[in-house]
Amino acid sequence: MVSASGSAAGLDRRKLHAMMQAYKTTSLVRTGLELGVFDALAEAPLGSGEVARRLGTDARATHILLNALCALELLETVPAAADAGRDETSGEAFRLAAGADELLVSSSPAYFGGMVHVIASDWEWEALRRLPEAVRSGGTVLDVNAETPEYAYWEDFAAYAAAIARPTADVMADTLEPWARGRDELDVLDVACGHGVYGFTMAERHPQARLWGLDWPNVVEVAARHAEELQVSERTRFITGDMFEAPLGGPYDLVTVTNVLHHFSEERATQLLSRVAGVLKPGGRVAIVGFVRDDEHPPEQDPEPHLFSVLMLVWTSLGEVHPASAYEKMLAASGLSHLDQQTVPGLPFHVIIAERA
Repeated sequence: MVSASGSAAGLDRRKLHAMMQAYKTTSLVRTGLELGVFDALAEAPLGSGEVARRLGTDARATHILLNALCALELLETVPAAADAGRDETSGEAFRLAAGADELLVSSSPAYFGGMVHVIASDWEWEALRRLPEAVRSGGTVLDVNAETPEYAYWEDFAAYAAAIARPTADVMADTLEPWARGRDELDVLDVACGHGVYGFTMAERHPQARLWGLDWPNVVEVAARHAEELQVSERTRFITGDMFEAPLGGPYDLVTVTNVLHHFSEERATQLLSRVAGVLKPGGRVAIVGFVRDDEHPPEQDPEPHLFSVLMLVWTSLGEVHPASAYEKMLAASGLSHLDQQTVPGLPFHVIIAERA
């Protein structure tokens, strides 16, 4: 029997063994990035002794690490005769595997290594370590969690998650393009703006756009730096505070609500959508980005939303990924009409566009 992913269905010892030691793989990726292994090998293959010298690490330990990264197919060895930088002891050198130069070297335009601070962070590990307690209690048992004001994790999210947000922001902007292009003004409120990429993408594409980003003060500092880097700071203002309580200002042509509704129950998420619906101009739009749980297919055919719901279980009081049917109910209860929905190629995110009914 074969699963929807094409792999053999059912459990065997090999699969179970891989699940049990998956944390080791994560640790190796994190360590390689933290120590600068991939940057050290960006220009040419090197022996482990030379890598250790450049990184200031122990030679024996570095050799063990490099071999382990080869086992993960992030690096590969070069025969001794092929390279003058070979290791003096083993006679081999190490080089980046195909794709590593693009994704794991920090100077690459497509660098994705920064996401290790987000999807493999100490914050998430500490929360998931207490999953049994969360299952017993029905929600987070952490004193400091994703709902805590000015949670420090959101600074890392704002600093590093832009790499995964850009493709989704492009899908959002593409979907809104015909509507946005026809408006003389384009005032945008980016709720829980984080890195700010969703609002900044609209500002980059539309000269008439003015942006207001709402988030905690510690997060807004990061978003403000991104606005300067993207040269949209002159058209950007920020609102600090709790998105359920801070004055929103407005009215706005577009409100973006990105990667946030899964932090709350359906009732609480509806309250937020009702708030933003109340500050829309006539003909305005709400753009929602996030996971959407499939109502019609079992978890094994669409695993990402269900796995992400586990993170919400350990990290929030009542958060989870909502099904498509719940989004329809939340939009209707908020006075919003569902106009369009797009998926993001290669990513498990959906873009939902709505307007005031």
